[in-house]
Amino acid sequence: MKNLFSILSRKRRWTVLIASFIVFVATTGGILYETTKKTVALTIDGQEKIIKTHANTVEGIFDDLHVSLRSEDYVFPSVNTKVKNNLKVVFNPAKQVQLVTDGEKKTVWTTATTVAQLLKEQKIALNEHDEVLPRPDAKLTSKSKVKVNRAFNLTFIDGGIGYQVWSTSTTVADFLVQQGIKLNQLDRVEPKPEQILKENDTVKVIRVEKVTDVVEEPVEFATITQKDDNLAQGTEKVVQEGQQGLIQRTYEIVKENGKEVIRNILNETKIKDKQDKIVAVGTLTLAQQISRGSAAGQELYVSSTAYTASCNGCSGTTATGINLRANPDVKVIAVDPSIIPLGTKVYVEGYGYAVAADTGSAIKGYKIDVFLPSQADAYRWGVRKVKIRIL
Repeated sequence: MKNLFSILSRKRRWTVLIASFIVFVATTGGILYETTKKTVALTIDGQEKIIKTHANTVEGIFDDLHVSLRSEDYVFPSVNTKVKNNLKVVFNPAKQVQLVTDGEKKTVWTTATTVAQLLKEQKIALNEHDEVLPRPDAKLTSKSKVKVNRAFNLTFIDGGIGYQVWSTSTTVADFLVQQGIKLNQLDRVEPKPEQILKENDTVKVIRVEKVTDVVEEPVEFATITQKDDNLAQGTEKVVQEGQQGLIQRTYEIVKENGKEVIRNILNETKIKDKQDKIVAVGTLTLAQQISRGSAAGQELYVSSTAYTASCNGCSGTTATGINLRANPDVKVIAVDPSIIPLGTKVYVEGYGYAVAADTGSAIKGYKIDVFLPSQADAYRWGVRKVKIRIL
């Protein structure tokens, strides 16, 4: 029995010894495994994380982390770089972003973190008037949609005043909204709001307004002539003076850019009636006057001119034989003998007493030519209407 206990005791000691050895080896191996790892600073999307690894290369680090790398991803240093203690690795995974430039859509892979970095990466240069949505400092995600609208030059005319402006609008309506232009009810736009815009186009806003205007306007009187056989032919007599009427009119006026383009009468009210002028026109001829009795004392109105003894085509002697050059102060008139017989003594208004002693090819009807001694006097006489009294 004693030997049996001794044998059991030895077996237990060996078991404990073996178990202790195994634990020692495992512990030592674990310690050795951990102490042989290399420390790596891994920065992902700007966030740094310290890891320990047995990987031999940078690519091995990502294999250990179960991260699949894409060719578009940014890894520094390269995936083939040997891992050393305290190595710094930067990893920016590529994002799939939709990029729209001037209406053209495309999908790009990028490691840029902001819109501005994406535009630089895609070599898209902007001027100060171009529009980018979202704004350049916005962060990019895999669901980001970046839109670039190129600005172009336009001529904008508002109310007749022109401007040169930059715009990223696609239609006229968009342009007006972008410029903060408000249209009144009657205003109109050229071209139409749905028109697509392109560089160097012209957009016009015509400002339209309707106003009313109340004015008093004169109504012109007419001149009515009436034949009067009691007046000598060629004479006139005012029977009734004319007077203007007065009417009040209300107008609707349409103005475009401040200038009147349409004027319509809405209503009118008569304030004062017009009074037409009535003129009696003589039809009594000299022959009729004589037939009614002696012509002496009769008056008639005629058109008069003047001539001299040395006028072009003049002989210096009247039709009745008076030598005008020898008698420069004589009072003689040339007449149409069918109206005023030769030898008739007359009184001519503005000329004086004279005798009808001459004729002329141009003296026809109610017209006379008065003799004057000098050409200067004849020019001063000119053409005038005069009254003649038969003596």
